[in-house]
Amino acid sequence: MKTGTPGFQAKRLVDARDSRGLTQIALAEMIGRKSSAISRWESGDHSPEPDALDALATALRLPVSYFLRSELEHGARPMFFRSLLSSTTQGERKRARVRLRWAQDISAELQEWVDLPGVDIPSIAAKDHRDIRDEDIEAAALECRARWGLGLGPINDLLLAIENAGIVVVREEVGTSKMDGVSNWSDLDNRPYMLIASDKATAVRSRMDAAHELAHLVLHRFIPSKSLNGSADFKEIERQAFHFAGAFLMPAETFSAELWTPSLNTLLALKERWRTSVGAMIKRCVSLEIVEGEYERRLWKHYSARGWRKSEPLDDTLIAEEPRLLSRSIRLLLDEGVRTRADLIADFRLAEADVESLCGLPVGFLSDAKAEIVPFPALKTKTPSAATRDNVVPLKPS
Repeated sequence: MKTGTPGFQAKRLVDARDSRGLTQIALAEMIGRKSSAISRWESGDHSPEPDALDALATALRLPVSYFLRSELEHGARPMFFRSLLSSTTQGERKRARVRLRWAQDISAELQEWVDLPGVDIPSIAAKDHRDIRDEDIEAAALECRARWGLGLGPINDLLLAIENAGIVVVREEVGTSKMDGVSNWSDLDNRPYMLIASDKATAVRSRMDAAHELAHLVLHRFIPSKSLNGSADFKEIERQAFHFAGAFLMPAETFSAELWTPSLNTLLALKERWRTSVGAMIKRCVSLEIVEGEYERRLWKHYSARGWRKSEPLDDTLIAEEPRLLSRSIRLLLDEGVRTRADLIADFRLAEADVESLCGLPVGFLSDAKAEIVPFPALKTKTPSAATRDNVVPLKPS
């Protein structure tokens, strides 16, 4: 790298631009430079001069320190996007990828001070999705419930159960209603992460999205990235994830026992209890062979006739669940006086607004000295360098 700013990390600039949904041309116009300059900086051939770096930081709404921090090694395991390959742009997927990486960076910093719940999820060892049978999927869904002590009834708070199993969850707007979520295993802490899109999402849709991402983390942990390139393979992987989500949220034994007749009115009556959409319940009935053929077609026909493809009854009354783990960890550090807001922003090297959004904190929380602080679990009892990772306190319902 030639003249410019010592320590500048080219990949950080690429990620920052992707996170804001900007092209090289658009960013160049914002700082009064040529797009070729942006290209050289991102390739690592040159680094920006201090004044240019200041301009980049201002345009991208990030501190200068962000661009000087080496990337953390989260590994190259695949990211699973819940969206059709053709329905989202490359830019939208890049933005979601960066947002999840930033959440992983935040989590890594927090784990220097706070013990998160240990990871406790089953996994299928298959390295080829074609080796995963529907029976394996049903069994994996039941094993998750058994490990987490959920029984076979409706899950009251799905995100709480997921976070108590050591999975870090982010729920925020991703800028498009065509993408529902993304998940990934980080090699840095060997921990699974998921980002759930809140764009136009109802409570039941968010729960299905979370269960769908959980499916990828359980079923497809060892599936290579190349399996996601082909449309047929991608479609089958998504089908498997949806099957798992249905089996996890609606176990065959108990759900079918409550379904006295598979009519739209009956399914609607079960919606509030099981907190899944009527559409998802129809698909679960199909997978359990409760309905099929002409009866299934009639169900979907009447479903559409009622206008439920756009919005179902109760969609505007059921309240979406929110993640707690990252926000409560931050509140703990502040409440115990271990870190100040300024300390945390310096640790994360991100803008306050980005941290607040990714961690589910109120807008202005990190810049408002009067923001309310709520206690959370115990801090590490050892210094970060010597601390173990198994001393955890599970989250509890708020």
